[in-house]
Amino acid sequence: MGRDLTALFDPASVAVVGASDDPAKYGHAVASQALRAPGRRPVHLVNRRGGTVLGRTAATSLSAIGEPVELVVISVPGAGFEGAVDDALACGAKAVVAITAGFAEAGPAGLARQRAVADRVRAAGAVLVGPNCLGIADNTTELYLASDRFAPGGVALLSQSGNLALELQLRGEPYGLGFSRFVSLGNQADVTLVDLVEDCARHRATSAIAVYAEDFGDGRAFATAAAAAGKPVVLLTAGRGSASARSAQSHTGALTTSADVVAAACRDAGVELVRTPREMTVVLAALAAGPRTSGRRTAVFTDGGGHGAVAADAAEDAGLDVPELDAATQDGLRGVLWEQSSVGNPVDLAGMGEQRPLSYADAVGELLAADGVDAVLMTGYFGGYAASEGGLGGGADGGSVLAEGETRAAKEIVAHLAAVPKPLVVQSMYPRSASCRVLAEAGVPVFAATEDAARALAAMTGRVSSGAGGGAVPPLPPLPPASAPLRDPGYHAVRALLAGAGVSFPAAREVTDEAGLLAAAAEFDGPYVLKALHLLHKSDAGGVALRLADRDALLAAYREMHGRLGAPAYSVEAMADLTDGVELIVGVNRDPRFGPVAMVGLGGVLTETLRDVAFALAPVPAGRAAELLRSLRSAALLDGVRGRPALDVAAAAAAVERITAVAAAHPEITELEVNPLLVRPDGALALDARAVLDTP
Repeated sequence: MGRDLTALFDPASVAVVGASDDPAKYGHAVASQALRAPGRRPVHLVNRRGGTVLGRTAATSLSAIGEPVELVVISVPGAGFEGAVDDALACGAKAVVAITAGFAEAGPAGLARQRAVADRVRAAGAVLVGPNCLGIADNTTELYLASDRFAPGGVALLSQSGNLALELQLRGEPYGLGFSRFVSLGNQADVTLVDLVEDCARHRATSAIAVYAEDFGDGRAFATAAAAAGKPVVLLTAGRGSASARSAQSHTGALTTSADVVAAACRDAGVELVRTPREMTVVLAALAAGPRTSGRRTAVFTDGGGHGAVAADAAEDAGLDVPELDAATQDGLRGVLWEQSSVGNPVDLAGMGEQRPLSYADAVGELLAADGVDAVLMTGYFGGYAASEGGLGGGADGGSVLAEGETRAAKEIVAHLAAVPKPLVVQSMYPRSASCRVLAEAGVPVFAATEDAARALAAMTGRVSSGAGGGAVPPLPPLPPASAPLRDPGYHAVRALLAGAGVSFPAAREVTDEAGLLAAAAEFDGPYVLKALHLLHKSDAGGVALRLADRDALLAAYREMHGRLGAPAYSVEAMADLTDGVELIVGVNRDPRFGPVAMVGLGGVLTETLRDVAFALAPVPAGRAAELLRSLRSAALLDGVRGRPALDVAAAAAAVERITAVAAAHPEITELEVNPLLVRPDGALALDARAVLDTP
């Protein structure tokens, strides 16, 4: 059920320690807000000098109040912080909101102080938000303990930035977006982002959870909580582009960046990942609007060819499909539009709107009713007639007629949408016109920018549940129990570990001299492969010889390689049949926030050059692994090209599942990689493997 945060969001009483009449002090802003609802609960102001604050008598200490206080806000200089916390706990406080800064963000000494305070709070059975936070607010319980007001609504905003929270509020106002709660995360010494996501998921008045976070803490726990939330979670984060392991020793580690990790976690958890406050507002507005769908087949509808072409490109850039409409749908459109209208997709009125504004509604009705259409993006001039009655249409009288017709069309579009609920988003040159207001008031998202409309529609498609994390988002696979640690990261030890999990390898033997080489060759037929061991990138060092036809060729290759490299050991292996096969890479890199992260892609020696890879949190079930493989740019190779047979994708997916499960069960392995994994029409075979262990 998660932590009980009732005392934090709906306390029986509140005290503000550090309340002040000085507008320059944060204690003034918080105290002013706290007094907005004096009838809801007792609000006590505490200032060590006593007197009055904001016209009310201030207590000189918490103990001087003379009664228990359930929630205490502390906004005092750092030197007095620990004493204020102790006083709060002594007065029976069950929740503390710590505005005071100068802790973990100030260095090791501050971190030690922060941990000690958090330990005392938890030992007392209380909860702590912060320190170094900007307060909290809950519009549903009239709890106002932040410096600014937040318009009421359904979005819970959890943010590490106060200014970004204010920007989101300003951007959301035109779309009618409001907030159920606001929490400034601060240093998350006790109450974490995960705790808050879980609590907001249970909060009936919250319909969506918006997060700005730079520090996820336990990133995997965040992803798990978001996947289970049952309502949309939208994430804006910063610093996603830096490499997570600049000293990586494998292709997997070198190719895995923080951006890849966060994107994979969000995709697996059903979280809407956004890049800017504007995009977050667009997505929240879309999620607060009409129906959602699991399909992405989008009809673009316009009254001008340019708008239609631009919108179609924007839709595809946002991940939507813009297919040609089927014959039945095109016939239906021809029945309501005129001859010069285009009905392929984009659908273009080609000027008919100026003659008959209701043609907008007729076309939208046909598109919503079409079985081959999941969503509709209407773009262009709609709204212009109502916005300027003296514009197109020939003078004020003609403009007025068109404006009235356009408003009627808007009402009919709303009626069509009620009869056939599907995602519908509008881009208009005149988004604040009377006709566009009709659409917006009925829950149709209306935007001025084409890219915003496309992004909004993408947020409304691709899943069937009412929220990101509902029925359409499968739960994240849990991490398996830790297995006995791998002590030897050598090539054959890693092969044995993976083989024990069911990963198939060619026959191989480790040798250290010519006698061992010939003995190994006698155990299986050629052709052979010879590998120099204890080299991380064997191919780059010239430590791999392929297609050695017989024992003489094997011995000659050994003598040449050993003379050049002097490796302490070598591996003699049966040469796999590469005919009709494709080489993949499967790797796992352990991220400090999100744990094991899997990568699959086109493998072999050109892995880092081609960079055709996809990511997911590990372990990766076989079904999800197949989806990752199908998402590659080179996925067509899996189905056979130029007369080659289709490959055994199921076997490849099963291998991915087994490899990633091994890595997930071995926290001491920071990098695990199979490269290449040869996928053939009749199965999958691991041809090389390496592991990097954590070094204390």
